Order: sequence, then structure tokens, then C-alpha cells
Amino acid sequence: MVLGASTLMSYSTYAQEEQESAEVYLEEYTDEFQENFFEGLKQKGIQNYDRAIDLFLKCKQLEPDNSVVDYELAKAYLQDKKYIQAQQYAIEALLSEPTDYWYLDNLLTILDKQGSPWATIKEQIPYGNKKLRENMAVSFFKMKKYEEALAMLKEIDNAPLTTELARKINDSLQKNIQESTTPIVEKQVTDKSDPVTALRTQIEELLSRSDYKGMIAVSKEALDSYPLQPYFYFAYGTALNNTGDPNKAIEVLESGLDYLLDDGQLESNLYRELSKAYNKIGNTQKANEYLNKINSGL
Repeated sequence: MVLGASTLMSYSTYAQEEQESAEVYLEEYTDEFQENFFEGLKQKGIQNYDRAIDLFLKCKQLEPDNSVVDYELAKAYLQDKKYIQAQQYAIEALLSEPTDYWYLDNLLTILDKQGSPWATIKEQIPYGNKKLRENMAVSFFKMKKYEEALAMLKEIDNAPLTTELARKINDSLQKNIQESTTPIVEKQVTDKSDPVTALRTQIEELLSRSDYKGMIAVSKEALDSYPLQPYFYFAYGTALNNTGDPNKAIEVLESGLDYLLDDGQLESNLYRELSKAYNKIGNTQKANEYLNKINSGL
């Protein structure tokens, strides 16, 4: 899965009002695992990383092969600036699910924080996986590493993704480099029968009816197919935020901000949903921070 569709779709539903969305998942695990995992998410959400790590390590003992636990450990160690441990668990998570975009993006972020080239872990990951390389190109673009993204595109046999990503890289370079006169990559005209528009129309209809459960499947499929479209991050994050998964919503919505160019309304919508999500996990400081961005117009 490119964008985190896992057996733990409801894994951050520790909030009391969201309990029913985790019922199916909870049946598969012991009470001890549930208690530690959800409390770990809560502690991570309020930036108590040492406590979160301790709780996730207990989960690791109970479920050694659970990739989501590895992923949460990697994120907690990253936020605690313990990069060696973060890298270890990030690789373990990716080995379990090589096509997961979030697992790969987290690993690349950890490497970037250390100043380590991604090639240093090339032999430790299933680099031959086509979807993994596609995810890597998208992640490099998000990180504004355009040369690496372009190099990765040469290895990808995916015409729609290559065309769209190349266009976005070119747009970003043209915006940042004023003296540039020759495009790095050639723009291509989009077909008028644009499936992106059709998906967006479908999502907006679901949103108008507040059919968030219906939005989950549609927006996730849209994001899997078009990972460079910020609107689909907003849609998927909004759906998650309203179906009991605020932690995952935060991850998705904040990633959507990285793909925005010039869309003030969408940016405000992303900030608004982020404020709601942070309120749900009890982090009022971050909630107010995003709310102030809307009010100040930043």
C-alpha cells in the first residue's frame, strides 16, 4: 500500500468517542497490547517521546512482527532525535511492507536528519520493488530534492506518474530559479478527460453529504493513484479525522502541505483539519498554531 492502508487503519482510536471504529482490529490482540499501543499513541501525540517508546517496545515484545509497531517506534525515536534506533525500526517496517509510502518516507526523513545519503541503505531494502522506487521519487520531490527525484524517474516505467512529477519538479524549479530560461523537463498537456477531476467531483459529493466512511475508500484510492495531488491528501485526512483516526489524519494532512504550490483555500482547509485533529489528541498548542495560521493568513 502506498499511503498506509494497513490492518491498523483504526490504530489511533484511543479517544473515547471513537472506540467503535477500532473494534475489528482490537479483537485480534490482547488487552495488554491494546492498552500499551493506544497509550503510546497518546503519549507520542503530546510529545512525551520517552514514555511512548517504552510503551511501543512493550508492544514489540508482544507482537514482534507487527510492522505498525516498528513504524511507530521509528517515528518516536526520530522525534526524540535518536536517529540510529529510528533508522533500525524504519528499515524493519519497510521490509515488512515495501510498497508502503509512509514507511519509506519516514526512513528517508531519518536519513536526511542524519545527513546520510539514501544509497547507504540501498542494500538493506528491497530496492528492486517498482512501487518502492515510485514512492521514493514522490518522497524526494516532497523533500525538495529535485535532482534525486529526477534521477529516480529515469528508473520508473509509469508514464502518468513520470509526466506529472516531472511537470511539478519543473514548476518548482522555475519558481525558485528566476534566471532559468530552459525547462529542466518538458511540460506536457493533460488530457481533457482528466480522471483527477472526476475523482475530485466524486469526493466533493461525499463531503457535501458528510459521508466520511465512503470518503475513506475513494480518497485513499485517489491518493494511491495520484500521490502528487494535495487535494487528495486533504480528502483522505478529513475522512480519517472524522472516522476515528486523528493521528493518521495528521500525518496525511501535513504531507499534503508539502505538495501545495498556490492554493490558498486548500491550504486553509488543511490547516483547519489539522487543528481539529490535534485537538482530538489533546495537543492544544499545535491545534492553536494551525488555527492561527488561518486567522493570520500565513
